[in-house]
Amino acid sequence: MIMQPSTTLEAPVSAIENAEFGHENVLISTGKRSGLVICVAVHSTVLGQALGGARMWNYPHWTDAVADSLRLSAAMTLKNSAAGLNRGGGKSVIHIPLGVVLTGEQKRDAMLDLGDAIESLNGAYMTAEDVGTSAELMAVVAERTEHVCGLPADQGGAGEPADATAAGVHASILATCEALFGTRDVAGRHLVISGLGQVGGRLARSLTAAGAVLTVTDVNLDRKLLAAELSANWVDADEAHSVIADLYVPCGMGGALSPRVIRELNVSGVVGAANNQLAQHDGAEALAERGILWAPDFVVNGGGVIYLDMASAPDADADAIAQRVEAIGDTVATIFRDAAALSITTLDAAERLAQSRLVTV
Repeated sequence: MIMQPSTTLEAPVSAIENAEFGHENVLISTGKRSGLVICVAVHSTVLGQALGGARMWNYPHWTDAVADSLRLSAAMTLKNSAAGLNRGGGKSVIHIPLGVVLTGEQKRDAMLDLGDAIESLNGAYMTAEDVGTSAELMAVVAERTEHVCGLPADQGGAGEPADATAAGVHASILATCEALFGTRDVAGRHLVISGLGQVGGRLARSLTAAGAVLTVTDVNLDRKLLAAELSANWVDADEAHSVIADLYVPCGMGGALSPRVIRELNVSGVVGAANNQLAQHDGAEALAERGILWAPDFVVNGGGVIYLDMASAPDADADAIAQRVEAIGDTVATIFRDAAALSITTLDAAERLAQSRLVTV
């Protein structure tokens, strides 16, 4: 399908009218090559240059993509702060209309357009790969701006951050098990992983190696092959949340913890890689009321940005990076203790932790 430039940005604003706005800069443009609507949202540069990935995804309307960029960039501010990085929060989202599948050439055009948009922000924001993009596509962005990281290793870049993200989630799962069951040993524990992409697939492998019993699902039915390889039980995507298990591990798209899903969960805890897991902010209270321990997503999935930030430095130390990612589990444990001591939700405790750095700069 040939993409044509957008002729108008007139649209209902229902997708963004309820989004909380506190951003420093939001750039919405139509790519001169791709014709796609591109939004680059810079939420905060208080701690330093904003860092956050570039998402390229199918949305019903361009305003949905803009709303996603606002939510995701605000979460990146908290994520980078909670991870102890001197980085602010930002995100870029490219809107692909529903039903459209981009060719390789169209993806390249979109990345060149994204590079131009990022360059126009004069260094306020650095991008990296995210859902729908890759290290190889970041190399295309680098043709138009230097404010990009996570390029392929064979081009001198840090490469794919999914290993570090999965390692951080694994460490968070161990901390959650300790808080719930008194031990970090996952052998024999039943975990439900929803989403077997770059991070979820890696996590499934590491948990299987540690002796966990897995139930898994993905909207991509080809992932059944991985389930069979790991001897994991496969369920339909819309049934995964209701499986009786120890932990529910959302590793797909955001908004997985809707009010209905929270009501139907049959687990002791929730800890996963997905961004923006709560469909509504009061979902944290609903989980607490049900006695379900939730590890806040923006802390749990911080391994990727830790890796990208540290691995991009000239004196990058692989052991130091691994230790920093492993320490995410300690941060999660601290959040659990603070929440219990103060009688607040784990979300409130995590936000307090992140905000403490933002207000002392």
